[in-house]
Amino acid sequence: MSSSDNNPQTDDHRHSFAPDAGSASSQEQEVLGQMRDIAEVPAVEVITTAAVHLMSAAAVKCGLAAGDDAEELKDLDEARKLITALAGFVTAAAPEIGSQHAGPLRDGLRSLQLAFREASVIQDEPGKGPGEKFTGPVN
Repeated sequence: MSSSDNNPQTDDHRHSFAPDAGSASSQEQEVLGQMRDIAEVPAVEVITTAAVHLMSAAAVKCGLAAGDDAEELKDLDEARKLITALAGFVTAAAPEIGSQHAGPLRDGLRSLQLAFREASVIQDEPGKGPGEKFTGPVN
């Protein structure tokens, strides 16, 4: 990055608050590179990636991890929090990302809600399971 990239007087309308390249450490340069990279990623990709991370974490906490230690990794209290966060996230994001992207996320969410119910010793009342305040009761 040349020092002119940080000059607000250039024709480039991006604003950078980073120091000149000459004074930035290699770690700062790496962060700046990552910021430039993320700026090129479409919002729908960022949203779906975040949802997949929540799904993966919830699956592990529901005891669905691959491997012999799946039961040891199970933590339904943590799974409930992750599934509820995912439900709110998917519900809020769906109108913005369209049914093409939201449909598979909803399907994954529903599968997690059902897996949670199956893993639970004490069943939640209909509509009271994780994320059901956003999705409605899951059957």
